[in-house]
Amino acid sequence: MQPIRTIESRTVVIPVTNIDTDQIIPARFLTTTTREGLGKQAFADWRYDANGAVKSDFILNKPEVTGATVLVAGRNFGCGSSREHAPWALLDFGFRAVISTEIADIFRNNSLKNGLLPIVVDEQTHHWLLDNPGARVNIDLETTTLTLPTGATAKFPIEGFARVCLLNGVDELGFLLQQAPAIERYEAARMF
Repeated sequence: MQPIRTIESRTVVIPVTNIDTDQIIPARFLTTTTREGLGKQAFADWRYDANGAVKSDFILNKPEVTGATVLVAGRNFGCGSSREHAPWALLDFGFRAVISTEIADIFRNNSLKNGLLPIVVDEQTHHWLLDNPGARVNIDLETTTLTLPTGATAKFPIEGFARVCLLNGVDELGFLLQQAPAIERYEAARMF
């Protein structure tokens, strides 16, 4: 995982409410156990027609979103079934953060464990983001602050341990492995 300290990016807005994990990555693409290539299938049923041709009017197919790493979505993002493939697909597409007023618990936890930053903001901030697609935002994980181009800021909640892992670019196992020297010292001191 890449460490996250700050993210500065334009936003991509998908203002749909209740985007579930099957819309993020349809079940037919869940046969892989690797993350590579899933970005091409992110929102596949919205991005491609029945023949596999690109739908040019869908936001993720527009050239202006190239390089944007922050997705702004409608309320209740990531609801539905549990699948790590959903954050994997978003990360492989190039997103580093998702912003909404509500993010489903299982999706949020899967995101945090895989290096995608789920950000819950207040209604006013969310409305501004929805009304200003492509706005350049700054996300500071150290201070848990989102800054809009207007200068307005919004604090966002994040569980402390998940924040430490994201700041250091490690998952839970990686964090434990980093503690190996301290664990070994503790165990050595307990030996009789």
